[in-house]
Amino acid sequence: MRKMLAAAVSRMLSDITPKPATSRVLVASCDYSNDATFEIKKCDLYRLEDGPPVTAMLTREDGLRYYRVMQTIRQMELKADQLYKQKFIRGFCHLCDGQEACYVGLEAGINPSDHIITSYRAHGLCYTRGLSVQSILAELTGRRSGCAKGKGGSMHMYTKNFYGGNGIVGAQGQISEAYNMAALWNLPCIFICENNRYGMGTSVERAAASTEYYKRGNFLPGLRVDGMDVLCVREATKFAADYCRSGKGPILMELQTYRYHGHSMSDPGVSYRTREEIQNVRSKSDPIMLLRDKMVNNKLASVEELKGIDVEVRQAIDEAAQFATTDPEPSLEDLGQHIYSSNPPFEIRGANQWIKFKSVS
Repeated sequence: MRKMLAAAVSRMLSDITPKPATSRVLVASCDYSNDATFEIKKCDLYRLEDGPPVTAMLTREDGLRYYRVMQTIRQMELKADQLYKQKFIRGFCHLCDGQEACYVGLEAGINPSDHIITSYRAHGLCYTRGLSVQSILAELTGRRSGCAKGKGGSMHMYTKNFYGGNGIVGAQGQISEAYNMAALWNLPCIFICENNRYGMGTSVERAAASTEYYKRGNFLPGLRVDGMDVLCVREATKFAADYCRSGKGPILMELQTYRYHGHSMSDPGVSYRTREEIQNVRSKSDPIMLLRDKMVNNKLASVEELKGIDVEVRQAIDEAAQFATTDPEPSLEDLGQHIYSSNPPFEIRGANQWIKFKSVS
C-alpha cells in the first residue's frame, strides 16, 4: 500500500511540476494584406490634358510608415503648443497640425536629393526632410542642440536639401516674378500653394475674387489636389515631378488642406471661424483618420497595431521634449557664429560697440 501511495504521489508531483520554458511554444499570427488599391479624388486640371491617376496602391509597409510619420508630426505640434504655453518656446510659432498629409505625401512623391524651400508653418516638412523631433523641439526652445543651434526658432530651420522655413509667404508680386522666370528659363520647379482656407484671420472667400489658386500661374499648368488624403498628394506630386523632370518646365499645385490651430500662437483661431467648423473637419476629413480607416478596412493593419504606434510616438515625443527643455542654451559668444559659410574667423560687434564677438563658419 505504501508503495502504491508513493507511486501515486510521485505521479501527482510530476503533473504539477513546471515544465521547461522551451517545452511550450505560443504562436501568434495575423492575416494582413500586403497591399490594397484605393480610388482617390480626381485632381482639377489647368492647361493640362492629362493628370494624376484616380487610383493609388498602398502597401502595408508604406502605410505603416506614413501613419507613424503623420502621427509624429501631429503629436510634435501638440507638444509644441504645450511648451509654448509653458513659456519654454517664445516668439513666433506656427503649427501645422491638420496638414500632415501634405508633407508626408510630398516627401513620398519626390527624391531625397530634390530641394525644398518653404515659408513658415514648416515643422512637418522639417521632419519629413530628415530632422529629428529632438532637434526640432530643441530649436523651438532655443537650445544648442537645435537644428539651427537654437538661433533660428520656428521660422528658420534648415537641413540638407531643405532651405526654410522663411518668414515670408508667397507675396503676389514676387511670386508672379518667380512664375515668369521659371517659365522663361524652363526650370524644373514645382510651385505649391498649401491652401488651408485662411490667410491669418481671413477666409479665402473674403480675400480673393477667385479662389482657384491652381490657376494663378496664368501661363503655368496647374493641379488642385485633395490635401487631406496622403495618397492623393503622393500621386499628384509624382505626376508633377515627372512633368518637371521630362523637361516640360514648371508646374503649380494647390493642396486643399486645413489647419486646426490658429494662424500663430497669439491667435485662438475661433474668432473668424466656428468651433463646429473645426470639429466637422476633424470628424470627416482628418488626414490621420482617413489613412487609419483605409488601412484597417483593407486589412493592412489592425486597430491594436496602430494604437501601439500611437503609444510609441507619444513616448518618443515626451522624451524629446524633456531633452529640449533641459539642453543648455547657446552662449552669447555663439551669437556671432555661422553668419558666413566659408570665411576665416573675424570680429563682429555685439549689442554695443564695446562688446566684440568672433564669427566662425
